[in-house]
Amino acid sequence: MKSKVYFTQNIDADSLIKIYEALGVNLKGKVGVKISTGEAGGHYYLNPNLIEPLVTKLHGTIIECCTAYPGKRNNPKNHWETIKDHGFDKIAPVEIMDEKGEFAIPVTNGFHLDHDTVGIGLKNYDSILMLSHFKGHAMGGFGGALKNMSIGIASSNGKAYIHSAGKSEDPNTLWNNLPAQDDFLESMADACKGVIDYIGKDNIVYISVANNLSVDCDCDSNPHKPEMADLGIFASTDPVALDQACYDAVKNSNDSGKNALIERMDSRHAIHTVETANEHGLGSREYEIVNL
Repeated sequence: MKSKVYFTQNIDADSLIKIYEALGVNLKGKVGVKISTGEAGGHYYLNPNLIEPLVTKLHGTIIECCTAYPGKRNNPKNHWETIKDHGFDKIAPVEIMDEKGEFAIPVTNGFHLDHDTVGIGLKNYDSILMLSHFKGHAMGGFGGALKNMSIGIASSNGKAYIHSAGKSEDPNTLWNNLPAQDDFLESMADACKGVIDYIGKDNIVYISVANNLSVDCDCDSNPHKPEMADLGIFASTDPVALDQACYDAVKNSNDSGKNALIERMDSRHAIHTVETANEHGLGSREYEIVNL
């Protein structure tokens, strides 16, 4: 059965609300809105003015965790400075979920992981809007819903555990424990399974904004300038279908500037995360686009 992926070419605050409403899901209880708050120096992260009306509508709290690499988000003090510099604290409550600790959630039948280490603040939320910026990524090939859910929800130690495919939870030794590329991608899918099982698949919806399509992630302090035009906003209750649709949209674009992003995605075998998430039963790679 094909999953529905909603799409609009319009990238503005009203369209973001419209596409959320098209999903027909009312997120319950305390809602976390998972975004990337963006590395200091970068400037392609989701604009606070773009997301504010939807976050306000959901009475949402912006949620993040610290990074596993040196930079301006690798500890709570620095991360709060970046959040404030980028203006996210001005539009909604914000929580750095691993500021006060972490805990392990189980991963059943993982390819590499038997647990996912996440920020303890995740316990505070009944439902999540996974609000992602779709773009390239130096290690994962692209960053979308699945990466936002796996790496994004993990604590610093959890990020090291995923990146090392279960070899280490120490960010200080992470870069000496890098696994085969497919093992890393499969570990991201493992972590997604842990998050979905913990929160409940009916309590998470996914929106990806495909703009500022750099080959580099929002975690890059000096990202490469985008070479292709913005695509639009995609949304689904199925994260597998959503990432597949965004990937396909880049591939099928008539934009002559798409080649750099395609090379980045395919040279890292990025679609393998989607393939593995599909094997985990997290969604379907078969989808239909519903234009709004």
